[in-house]
Amino acid sequence: MSCNGCKSHVETILSSVKGVKQVSVNLEKGTANIEMEKHLPLKTFQKALKEDGGSYSIHLEKKEASAGNEETTSAKTSNNGNGVYYCPMHCEGDKTYGNPGDCPVCGMDLVEEQKLQHTTDQWTCPMHPEVEKEEPGDCPICGMDLVPKQPDTTSEEKNYKKLIKKFWMAVAFTLPIFLIAMSEMIPENPLYTVLEQTYWNWIQFALSLPVVFYATWMFFERAYKSVISWNLNMFTLIGIGAGVAWLFSVFGLLFPQVFPPQFKTDSGAVHVYFEAATVILTLVLMGQVLEARAHSKTNSAVKELLKLAPNKAIKIVDGKEEVVAIKKIEKGDILKVKPGEKIPVDGHITEGHSSIDESMITGEPIPVDKSEDDKVSSGTINGNQFFLMKAEKVGNETLLSQIIKMVNDASRSKAPIQKLADKVSGYFVPIVVGVSILTFGIWAIWGPNPAYVYALVNAIAVLIIACPCALGLATPMSIMVGVGKGASQGVLIKNAEALEKLNKIDTLIVDKTGTLTEGKPSVETVVALDNNYTEAEVLQLIASLNTNSEHPLADATVNYAKQKDVDILKVTAFNSVTGKGVEGKLDGKALALGNSKMMEFAKVQLSKDTINKAADFQKEGKTVSYLSLNEAIVGLVVIGDKIKETSAKAITQLQEKGISVIMFTGDNEDTAKAVAKRLNLSTFKAGMLPEQKLKELESLQTNGHCVAMAGDGINDAPALAKSDVGIAMGTGTDVAIESAEITLVKGDLHGIVKARNLSEAVMKNIKQNLFFALIYNTLGVPIAAGILFPFFGVLLSPMIAALAMSFSSVSVIGNALRLKNKSI
Repeated sequence: MSCNGCKSHVETILSSVKGVKQVSVNLEKGTANIEMEKHLPLKTFQKALKEDGGSYSIHLEKKEASAGNEETTSAKTSNNGNGVYYCPMHCEGDKTYGNPGDCPVCGMDLVEEQKLQHTTDQWTCPMHPEVEKEEPGDCPICGMDLVPKQPDTTSEEKNYKKLIKKFWMAVAFTLPIFLIAMSEMIPENPLYTVLEQTYWNWIQFALSLPVVFYATWMFFERAYKSVISWNLNMFTLIGIGAGVAWLFSVFGLLFPQVFPPQFKTDSGAVHVYFEAATVILTLVLMGQVLEARAHSKTNSAVKELLKLAPNKAIKIVDGKEEVVAIKKIEKGDILKVKPGEKIPVDGHITEGHSSIDESMITGEPIPVDKSEDDKVSSGTINGNQFFLMKAEKVGNETLLSQIIKMVNDASRSKAPIQKLADKVSGYFVPIVVGVSILTFGIWAIWGPNPAYVYALVNAIAVLIIACPCALGLATPMSIMVGVGKGASQGVLIKNAEALEKLNKIDTLIVDKTGTLTEGKPSVETVVALDNNYTEAEVLQLIASLNTNSEHPLADATVNYAKQKDVDILKVTAFNSVTGKGVEGKLDGKALALGNSKMMEFAKVQLSKDTINKAADFQKEGKTVSYLSLNEAIVGLVVIGDKIKETSAKAITQLQEKGISVIMFTGDNEDTAKAVAKRLNLSTFKAGMLPEQKLKELESLQTNGHCVAMAGDGINDAPALAKSDVGIAMGTGTDVAIESAEITLVKGDLHGIVKARNLSEAVMKNIKQNLFFALIYNTLGVPIAAGILFPFFGVLLSPMIAALAMSFSSVSVIGNALRLKNKSI
């Protein structure tokens, strides 16, 4: 059940069962309380629902009443694939379904939710598919080499393949129909020298059958469902418009004698509209194919997250290494993580140390040094050292699994946006149908002879002129041109919903790293603390020592030295001191580079002025490394994450538009405060994990704010998905990009200003298009109904109605194309 109409319908069916005294259906819980005169078996109710034509699946939860005659039935669905499907338009909020099919509200194909299901590589025999192994080898039956087993096709891929097959079939039959119909525009039509027009009409009829009754029959099914449930949508218009055009043509083909001469051609055949019906249906089917292709990417954000989870891990058993599947790891197991590998589950290091890339969680670019007892998370990437860890959280308990769940939930929980065309259709369809019926009645009673023929033709003309072509094109044409315009400006927009909501945004949340800043460590300054050395010489010593290091911060200093054309000197006796820094020798002189602990290790005394100078940088969240030569401090290097040049200007422009800009970051308080001050941000929050970002965003939405979120990391994915409009930096992670609805290709925050201007232009254009689409119907429907006949003797034939319909479509397309020249 999806609406109150369903609820009432089910109550009526169950109440009609003999022996039932009273039925109360709960829409939210999906249950029915049934009071009976005597006990009735469950099959009785199942049969009643089945005979009604509904695809209901019911199980029984017996609830003994005082008389023992009350039972509760609850609708349950079977599990296919992951077993969870949802409407991509979120028509019913976060509601999910247990089986694939169509949304009962909008008619769109349901999309399957992605879940974290750890799998192992499977190998099978090409001759004996029943043979499956987790490693390569020979088939025990025939001896052939085993080959990797192909993964099962997803429901989205199956649906896409089914639709594309139907589409090409529809094209194959529609194209000749279109050519036959268009040949009438050629003087002395050459086709009529081969066969008479009547026979060509029959050929069109035969060619239309596979299109109507196979390739696009689902549209008529959806139209029927929309009428039954009274959830009138675009499929209602498609079904009525194309259906009436086709039925009118069949009627004219079978009974040409009942039509007045003005509706016939010179040959005496009634003008048919098989080409209009089939072309409309084929174009709509093409749109469905494109939608299916887009929906196959709907879960790309989660799919990118799934890639972070490894399938196997190295488990230590009795001192020996054993490769096991992730799903076989249990709490307390000791695992070995090699350099460059992804950490399989959550836990803590028991032996060894390494540098861990945790950007997928914190969004911070600088890897974190980890040693014994430090916690590590699944999906993060190990550096250049191996270590042993103890598993603490496995399966759905891991941080990666929780993030995946948050993205799934946030993606489905968006408030539904009812498209303008559908809103108009909700009123437009019943009005047009009502006018058509009224037209038939008036002509049948007061029309000239043959009254019923005039009544039928005029009623059909009303429906044909109300065909949904222009109304259907109004929104997608503007969106198509607008999206193209945005792409040329470096703003990639995923859907119309983002454009519709963007001009309503009053709050913008921005991540720091990779959004406001460059997102990677870079040298900001080198300071010489000894008058005997210049800054260039200090940089040369730092880079020469760091050439031997594999730490990301070391790479930043080496790259900086290369940019400054500094020569690298040869350093010997290099040694890395975990958690402190590095040391080596240059021409017999002892060099040391690192934090204050490294200076203690190298027996270097730091003066108060040096400590204060470093502290000034550290308060801004910078990383400071000291350089000593022969136990004397000679300089320091400051490494940080540079603010993008365009960030300040873009934030100022957004604030001038009345948008409140708030910074969320996983970085420390000092760094966040320094960045906020430089960018004139009055509000910021530091030290935030993905869940905290999501909760703060939800709090703003609860207080009535329309919130956009701009970020670039996996840690931003849940908030990006939950926000009213998610904006990702094109320089960020794939997961952030897939979770967002707008992507700024150049990672330029100024793109948000462009996107806002584009949103206003596109929404204005859509409203204009809807006006063009409806003005012809507003004027054409009364004329088609015959309002001019009593005064001028003018009737609007279905052919003229179709022409008016086409002209309205041309107007819509022409108006949408004006967006190409719009300055944003």
